[in-house]
Amino acid sequence: MFKKTQAIQGGVLAESGQVFEKTAEIFRVMSAPMRLRIISALCHGEKNVGELLAEIETTQPNMSQHLSTLFKAGVLGKRREGVQIYYRIVNERVVTLCRAMCSQVADELA
Repeated sequence: MFKKTQAIQGGVLAESGQVFEKTAEIFRVMSAPMRLRIISALCHGEKNVGELLAEIETTQPNMSQHLSTLFKAGVLGKRREGVQIYYRIVNERVVTLCRAMCSQVADELA
């Protein structure tokens, strides 16, 4: 078992266990290609499920499952307008990380 150690993040001293656990959770949420597609589709504003399905090829139940995961993880927010539910990005740090990783991978594939 590891002793509690300290890590510096953004100039703030934090217990590394907490930092690593939170970081692992963010990477777990972003580990599904479908979730990365959803994050990318929502980068320029909110959309309802129908609009997301028009952009991303998948089934409605699969889309709903991934949206729920992203919402529960605090990446997305949602609002209801009549029968429609609109989703939006609420965690910009995840978007920044997603863009950085996707750009790096795209450069390597080019």
